Amino acid sequence: MTLLIGLSSIIDAITRFVGKAVSWLVLVAVLVSAYNATVRYLGGSVPDWVPIPRASNALLELQWYLYGAVFLMAAAWTLQDNEHIRIDLVSNRLSRRTRDIIDLCGHLLALLPFAGLLIWLAWPWFWRSYNSGEISGNANGLILWPAKLILLVGFIMLFAQGVSEAIKRLAVLRGDMEDPHLDDSDLPPAVAEMEKGGGLNDDDDIGGSRP
Repeated sequence: MTLLIGLSSIIDAITRFVGKAVSWLVLVAVLVSAYNATVRYLGGSVPDWVPIPRASNALLELQWYLYGAVFLMAAAWTLQDNEHIRIDLVSNRLSRRTRDIIDLCGHLLALLPFAGLLIWLAWPWFWRSYNSGEISGNANGLILWPAKLILLVGFIMLFAQGVSEAIKRLAVLRGDMEDPHLDDSDLPPAVAEMEKGGGLNDDDDIGGSRP
């Protein structure tokens, strides 16, 4: 079990590094979007001799490349931090051990088979696009294989993180490690962050201090 926990730690470190790195692509996507909108708004008022890229389908497609990369390649990080959506009405009524068992079964019976199937289907889809040099059908469009590679890599990372989460759930159930989410509250992330920062305390409520 020690080797499996070590493998889980390596996967977690890679997932966290990639997730934090691609999160910066949101800023890049916003800048590209703002630039594209500005150039389109200015239209013909920009002289032809000004050496700046004009608004084009390539810039529009670059935006969804960037957003797609953030969504797909940070999905594993979201899973690692336990920020995926739960049905609180049900999960809050269950013991932590029961939730760990449900999580383990969910990873093994749903997440891993689904991610594995998508990897199996996405690989030839990407490879055909790469070998053919497939290009978008839009005028001045970008090549398509990088977007398909992002999809493939995203599901590979999600599969790997699913393996890591299954290892951790099993280790916690066996008593081989502390639950990494033991301190997680059932509050929304924004509210939990406020509590950690001292924005809320037991003496505060919506209307002010309690009598």
